[in-house]
Amino acid sequence: MLAFITRNHTHFRLTVFHALPSPRKPYLYSRLFLYVFAMQIADFIAMLEEIAPPELAEEFDGGRIGLIIEGHDEVNTVCCALDATLPVVRAAVAKGADMLVVHHTPLWNPLTRIGGESGRVIGTALAAGLNVYVMHTNFDHAEGGINDALAETLHLTGVIPLSLGVIGTLTRSLDEVADILGAPLRVYGDVHLPCRLAVAGGSCFSYDHVCEAEAQGAEAFLSAELKHSVIRSSGIPLIESTHYATEAPGMRMLSRRMGWTFLEDIPAMVQH
Repeated sequence: MLAFITRNHTHFRLTVFHALPSPRKPYLYSRLFLYVFAMQIADFIAMLEEIAPPELAEEFDGGRIGLIIEGHDEVNTVCCALDATLPVVRAAVAKGADMLVVHHTPLWNPLTRIGGESGRVIGTALAAGLNVYVMHTNFDHAEGGINDALAETLHLTGVIPLSLGVIGTLTRSLDEVADILGAPLRVYGDVHLPCRLAVAGGSCFSYDHVCEAEAQGAEAFLSAELKHSVIRSSGIPLIESTHYATEAPGMRMLSRRMGWTFLEDIPAMVQH
């Protein structure tokens, strides 16, 4: 680890170079900027863009990533979550946060009126001066991002990248996988362990993704939000978890790495 302190006007900055956890590049280095007093918003955004470069985002994410709600000019306290739900925003405000970093934007569609749940999210954040920053598909593709974190959480070895997701060797049982993810699994096909498992956080079951994974040696595929047509067309077993369970590990890991507070907001699910 290397570190040095610089002064910028009234703010002292500690710049730390340290290894980031990545199953593809275990010795990947990056910079963390830890401010003794406060961090200017532009510097904080520059740091986030190092972690998840905007140019890695899918085309459909245009206008949906980055600083989507603008608050205070300085960042002292940071919270992190998968979704900027109203309970999460309220919890961030209660903790005195100046910044909330999330994976999913609360403003997916253009607004023609301010009201309902999205209006309360916006109003609560603006009233408290809470910045909301989104890193979505750019963090999916980033080294040490959503998919690398999922692979590490499941203790996959021999990890190689896909166009979206990664493949690694799974030695844990499927019951252990469910326990690790904190969500039940639905399995279509016979999974023989150990196996080469493709994992992709979020809604990544598609014919093309499954075919790519199979061509790269995957013997099973784990993701979320599986469609019937993909089940019928797949040449390998498919393992379905939840969207939250497959993406939250990436944001939890980021929070730990950066010393932020992670705000859990697991969608309620009742099994009958």
